Amino acid sequence: MYYKWCKAKKFESKLAADIKSWNTATAVANAKQGSLDDHVREIEPGKHVVPYSNKHFREAAVEWLISTNQPLQAVDHPSFKKMIYIASQATKGVVIPNHKVTCAEIIDLLKTQMMKLREHLNVSTVSQVVACDVPKF
Repeated sequence: MYYKWCKAKKFESKLAADIKSWNTATAVANAKQGSLDDHVREIEPGKHVVPYSNKHFREAAVEWLISTNQPLQAVDHPSFKKMIYIASQATKGVVIPNHKVTCAEIIDLLKTQMMKLREHLNVSTVSQVVACDVPKF
């Protein structure tokens, strides 16, 4: 009688056995379904993703050259090409660091290079001083 009423009223049965079977079926369906979480990203308000085309890339490169007063040869520089190649391999978008992060990375790189230079000069200086300070009899 209850099942006939549910069917007539298009109402889901709320009996414990029916709820359990519905939950089991839902769990099985969800387990089989893949996830898009790694591929879906929230777009910042007011911004949209421009699909890649050679025309769009050339326009962006020219705009960057002009607006940042770069020499035209900057697009031919190997480091620029390397940066573009690396970014083109990204599958989950590219995070462009702001000027503060970039400045901190440059300072860290400078400190590392200075430490390497200091170690190199200390080794070279010590070996030369020792070689020069040995008295000859």
